[in-house]
Amino acid sequence: MFYLSKIEHKLPLPPSRLVLPIREAIHMELEKLFLDKVIANVGLCISVYDIRSIDGGFIFPGDGAPTYTVVFNLIMFRPFVGEIITARLISSDSDGLRLTLGFFEDIYVPAHHMPYPNHFVEDEQGKRVSSSEESTTNSVRKGVWYWDFNEQEYPIQETDVIKFRVQNVSYPQIPVEQPKESKPFAPMLVTGSLDHDGLGPVSWWCAEEIEVDDE
Repeated sequence: MFYLSKIEHKLPLPPSRLVLPIREAIHMELEKLFLDKVIANVGLCISVYDIRSIDGGFIFPGDGAPTYTVVFNLIMFRPFVGEIITARLISSDSDGLRLTLGFFEDIYVPAHHMPYPNHFVEDEQGKRVSSSEESTTNSVRKGVWYWDFNEQEYPIQETDVIKFRVQNVSYPQIPVEQPKESKPFAPMLVTGSLDHDGLGPVSWWCAEEIEVDDE
């Protein structure tokens, strides 16, 4: 889930930072540039781990800031496909679930990766929709997903702690134009699964213990 990524970067250091020791000043500037940012195919930057080397300090014509060549390590968040991660529910709609790790919230479990059998209940109308009916509609509606198991209905709620399996990690390109009603752009998307394959029938749900008949 977490990795050290070695990066080399040419860093112009603002003159206001020059009153500080050079290593401290560069560390602060690197955090400003990279912290909480996504680097495509590398992941989300969690922290600047260390600085390996600092070279240069040249001032180029017409520029009042010295430029350094810095080699450093970043702590990156990048889950791998097949990894099982624990998260919490942010929202639920007819498309599926959105989960959060606290520091990363662009995790989506689509409807076809929900535990089967299941059904969806709309918030406003309280209308029950089966998984087969859900796949035939294009409208997105807020509501609650239920897992149907042993003739019982188990809601997936915001109080639940959920284990999901990573299916895909993608880095979408920044759109030139984005419709007003579309979801906010996310530079890194994690797609997860709550289906039974490999997880066992109840291991995705940590909210409470459920007795399962092995037969």
